[in-house]
Amino acid sequence: MPSLPYKSLTDYNYPLFSTQFLNVSDASPPSSPPPNRNLSCRITSQSMSCSSETPLPTLRTVTIPYYELKDKDADLSLKIEEGFGPNGLGILSITDVPEFPSLRRNLLCLSSRLAALPEDVKKELEDPQSRYNFGWSHGKEQLESGKPDLLKGSFYANPLIDVPTNDTYLIQRYPSYCGANIWPLAALPELEVAFKALGKLIFDVGLMVAYHCDQYVSRGMKMQKDEGLEEILLRSRCHKGRLLYYFPAQLSNHEENGDSMSSWCGWHTDHGSLTGLTCAMFKRNDVEISCPDSAAGLYIRTRSGEIVKATFGENEIAYQIGETTEILSQGYLCATPHGVRAPKGKEASVVDRSTFALFMQPDWDEKLNFLFNCRDEKLKFSEDVYIHKEVCSL
Repeated sequence: MPSLPYKSLTDYNYPLFSTQFLNVSDASPPSSPPPNRNLSCRITSQSMSCSSETPLPTLRTVTIPYYELKDKDADLSLKIEEGFGPNGLGILSITDVPEFPSLRRNLLCLSSRLAALPEDVKKELEDPQSRYNFGWSHGKEQLESGKPDLLKGSFYANPLIDVPTNDTYLIQRYPSYCGANIWPLAALPELEVAFKALGKLIFDVGLMVAYHCDQYVSRGMKMQKDEGLEEILLRSRCHKGRLLYYFPAQLSNHEENGDSMSSWCGWHTDHGSLTGLTCAMFKRNDVEISCPDSAAGLYIRTRSGEIVKATFGENEIAYQIGETTEILSQGYLCATPHGVRAPKGKEASVVDRSTFALFMQPDWDEKLNFLFNCRDEKLKFSEDVYIHKEVCSL
């Protein structure tokens, strides 16, 4: 069983939206593990588009009430399987989390103020050494077309630890994880407080989700206690929060990109362990409104290849499985490609969007046990699973 240190795909300079997957049929539930087989690679990335004229189904995420989630004696395996299992969307949401609605609103309302800061102030918040994975980032990423992404600005920080390490070697070796937070202490001091408060809450609830994921997975495979998702996340020092602000666009911009299912965020699969998401907040002229286009939002590509729109409530925290967890769980928990479609039409002009995501991932020196052998372009797995082909390079 290989034991490999955790590395993000960014450590290998792979394009974010040219992910390669190994595609096989749906795995069986934990009560009946699928047989071993050899798998070969199939590209499933940038072909995921759909005409705006094609009606697409809208599916509500599986929901778990917070009072059930915090009960360690509760059996949530059916809901975990329904949301995260081989036939699920790779997403579920938690309802009725205390304090979440106010913490969400406090942070998301600051995104437009952050984006409106003077350019010289935002320049001081940039961190090229971390590949702009700390502080302010705008125009540093690429859209699927290859053009710079000027549609949104991002602010990255670790909501749990300001300085993960003082080791110079580690900071140089893993700049995206080991760097220090950069806060606009003079220009927008309330950002740090709001960012940390929401990030910590989403992390704490995420640990509860991870606990029940471990209970579900342990029914189908042998797993040491310290190898479970909950323990991996507890040990990690490099969780990353991302506050996103989508700038208001003119009608012409929306019409130009509106047919794409990923016009606001390109198709990708999260490479970490577990991602916590807030529902987006929309504003026009600084006044909060509902989403002006019912077709806009989060789209997911299912295991059968169907593209569906996934919805969850504004007072719910959604969680998505990342590919690292899919690999370690031998496919019992499944990650899915997803993208965000921008609103279009006259009503969508001059509307901005704010949201927040917390990427929970293993520590930079976490040793991960993979139950497969790697041979050139083909991988031999102990279970059916989707996986990045580039894991061979580790």
